[in-house]
Amino acid sequence: MVNTQENNHWWNKSVVYQIYPKSFQDTNHDGVGDLRGIIDRLDYIKELGVDVIWLNPIYKSPQVDNGYDISNYEAINPTLGNMDDFQELIDCVHERGMKLVMDLVVNHTSDQHDWFKESRKGKDNPYRDYYIWRDGKEGEEPNNWGSYFSGAAWKYDDESGQYYLHLFAPEQPDLNWENPKVRHSVYDMMNWWAAKGVDGFRMDVINLISKPDGLPDANKNEDEKYANVEPLVSNGHRIHEFLQEMNKNVMSKHKMVTVGETPGATPEDAEKYASLDNKELNMIFQFEHMGLDSNPNPALGKWDDRKTTLKDLRANLTKWQEKLYGKAWNSLYWNNHDQPRVVSRFGNDQTEDYRVKSAKMLATMTHMMQGTPYIYEGEEIGMTNAYFPKLEDYVDLESINAYHQLVDDQHLLDGKTMMKYIAIHSRDNARTPMQWDDSEYAGFSDHTPWEKVNPNYKQINVKNALTDKNSIFYYYQKLIELRHTMPVITNGKYALVPGNEDDEQVFAYTRQDDDTTLLVILNYTDETVNRHYNVPADAKLLISNYEDDQNGTIRPYEAKVYQY
Repeated sequence: MVNTQENNHWWNKSVVYQIYPKSFQDTNHDGVGDLRGIIDRLDYIKELGVDVIWLNPIYKSPQVDNGYDISNYEAINPTLGNMDDFQELIDCVHERGMKLVMDLVVNHTSDQHDWFKESRKGKDNPYRDYYIWRDGKEGEEPNNWGSYFSGAAWKYDDESGQYYLHLFAPEQPDLNWENPKVRHSVYDMMNWWAAKGVDGFRMDVINLISKPDGLPDANKNEDEKYANVEPLVSNGHRIHEFLQEMNKNVMSKHKMVTVGETPGATPEDAEKYASLDNKELNMIFQFEHMGLDSNPNPALGKWDDRKTTLKDLRANLTKWQEKLYGKAWNSLYWNNHDQPRVVSRFGNDQTEDYRVKSAKMLATMTHMMQGTPYIYEGEEIGMTNAYFPKLEDYVDLESINAYHQLVDDQHLLDGKTMMKYIAIHSRDNARTPMQWDDSEYAGFSDHTPWEKVNPNYKQINVKNALTDKNSIFYYYQKLIELRHTMPVITNGKYALVPGNEDDEQVFAYTRQDDDTTLLVILNYTDETVNRHYNVPADAKLLISNYEDDQNGTIRPYEAKVYQY
């Protein structure tokens, strides 16, 4: 008998579709996507078969960091619409049997938020302690912390005579979660959205909210001007206390789903954050598999051009599948608004056939695992990186700052090399407008978009995908249908096929419960290889990205799942 874990929450069998509103669909002719554009495309999302829509931030914001700098948590950014549009959107989502998840950004606000405007008025202001203010040391910053967006994590404020902490852009001051008034202001806001019908929250960098006592210096390499702060601020000493308090005040009162973005989290951390006892979050986004292709030189961070090896990828995905089984719940993702396009990064976008085959292979790899899959807009049609050639083509703050820091300031890279790295890893790759058809601006807008359209939109678009029965879209649709109808995908135990641990080309694993075994075979390369896995004669080929089955001959990027 196989030891299976029953998972009966509504989100265990769900598939989530992530929308980056600015890039999804423009209806008011300003080149920026909006809420009405999402409403207009709901039938398309419903046809895909997903259960949940997650929206990147739609709150009022100066847009320094594309909406992750919130100036009013209870207002819609005017470029996206208004609260009436939002209420219509959530009603239309619910009418179609889907749910809506909001992005929640509570590690920091915008410097234009009323709380911060009050806070900077002086040390005796009632809102001063809503943020983290410190005196400098000998004319320098309070400590050596570096911002995630390059440079120092502190900014001096002339108005009030101290430095404030910003782990991200200077316009994104960090909230002081040690202050109970901050925490309960956040919980009140979350309950306000829940009353409007919101079904859950994706929580931005939520594991950074508990800062270390005394804010000590972080370890720093000699060639770094500022230290990498993540090891010091992620998974802080009060984080579980804060999240359990949040759960008690918000989540336990509603049938909602929560996923926390947790940079630096390990499986052991995930067991605490996303334990099946539901005292904190339902699942987390971890980044270990996203960091496998980072530069070996820590000073260069993610900027490199190497491809993740199958050996490293398989070991990482397997670790998370095995360690969380029966203890916590996985989130399964390749793409989001901060990551390059999966088919360009882990697959092969150099030919049309390889693009389609490798996109389907990579989808099979994660959708057959245990957890909740997240599909990022355009992933289901195999959208690729944009590979913009010039720095002025990019709008992503992180990419632009990194170029100036690594090339102009620190001289760690030459411009040509850095541009190659940016073309591969820039967040702009995920943020180019959704490619709906082959008309001007890909059907996204009739006005010049806020972000350039990927030049390949005439070939890669929704209209073409929906008219091709063998498209990536319909493959995703089938994967989703299988998850909805086969309990083994939700509850079955994951195991590597014996002997597959070191295979550099093929990833083979099983999912098994008392009734069913699924054998998943995936060729990660562009080579034809021969492998034999003792597939039973009566096994059913459940899904494949080739039209025939050549048994032990496994062709480039071939994916197939047997059921027996």
